Amino acid sequence: MLLCVKGEKIIPPFPHKDERRNRMDDKKLTELGGEIVKRGRPKGTGGNERKDLSWSGNKELQPGDNSKFLRHALASWDLPPIDISDASQVAQRIEWFFSHCAEDDMKPTVTGLCNALGIDRSTFYRWGTGEFRKGETSDHYTLVKKARNILEELWEDYMLNGKINPVTGIFLGKNHFGYADKQEVVLTPNSPLGDTKDTKELEERYIESVVDD
Repeated sequence: MLLCVKGEKIIPPFPHKDERRNRMDDKKLTELGGEIVKRGRPKGTGGNERKDLSWSGNKELQPGDNSKFLRHALASWDLPPIDISDASQVAQRIEWFFSHCAEDDMKPTVTGLCNALGIDRSTFYRWGTGEFRKGETSDHYTLVKKARNILEELWEDYMLNGKINPVTGIFLGKNHFGYADKQEVVLTPNSPLGDTKDTKELEERYIESVVDD
């Protein structure tokens, strides 16, 4: 084997592609890859287990799942627009959305409901807080409250029965249903002068401390 000289360093020539192929053919590469997958990560790194995904309802995406999700979402694309100021039309569209989710065996979502109504989430939340614009009435608040309560009940059922990733569930609870992590801190006032609240007594104590100094 010839060596290429560069300065004082001797550099071996880059092997010919045929020589490289002989060193490790495709079969050996496949076998090696299989061994790596089988062995997993080195000891001490947690192996192949993903703690954040180790929940009973987790499944890998199956062939056809993306098409199923997309077809379900696109059902709102061809829906005729409704007069969102008309509470009766809003109620009918909400009922259609939940029935559509049941027929497709899909979890209803806030965004999916908004798409079916032809509104954005800010309008949905505005109705839920009792804020209305021209033509909108308190009936909108009642409808959104009922729909939101159903979504929240389903969310709790999914969480309690392991039908949703806990991390995702916590995010949805905080983002859509007003849940939050809270810590209560109790502050107890502690005066260096004691519990006295009498101004005259405080003045006397101050004067005494000055005289003593």
